[in-house]
Amino acid sequence: MRIRPAEPFELPLLQDIERAAGEPFRTLGMTAVADEDPPPLGELERYRKAGGLWVTGTEDGRPLAYLLTEPVDGAAHIEQLSVHPDFARRGLGRELIDHLAALATAGGRCALTLTTFTEVPWNAPYYARLGFRALDEDELTEGLRNIRRTEAAHGLDRWPRTCMRRPL
Repeated sequence: MRIRPAEPFELPLLQDIERAAGEPFRTLGMTAVADEDPPPLGELERYRKAGGLWVTGTEDGRPLAYLLTEPVDGAAHIEQLSVHPDFARRGLGRELIDHLAALATAGGRCALTLTTFTEVPWNAPYYARLGFRALDEDELTEGLRNIRRTEAAHGLDRWPRTCMRRPL
């Protein structure tokens, strides 16, 4: 499967992937996460135009997973990584992260960062297996603190969350 930038016509399909990827959160009692709207088309387009929207999928090019990224305090921050659950556990997320790591290294970034739920098996434990480490509060950059404040304002702190970093 080939990783590539998303095309404008694919943005609604990425919203469908996000909706499907949210459904497993229901099994954990996190219905608010499952019911959350996907990123609006305008936001996806902003990431796409900035070079921060990558997809991977079927051999014929249909996206099954996507990654949103933007620079935050010298790191490549993963804003969102979503894999359609019908295609989970096939390495799509890992491949997208490894692709971003190569791009970030070439671009002089020092690390990959992200925020995630600590107690969701396909969140913090998954990222730890990929070389990310949870950051202590005193290790957070101002950009990561701002992201966490925004997440808290959206109610995501109802469940334990953390910032994680993978050095490059």
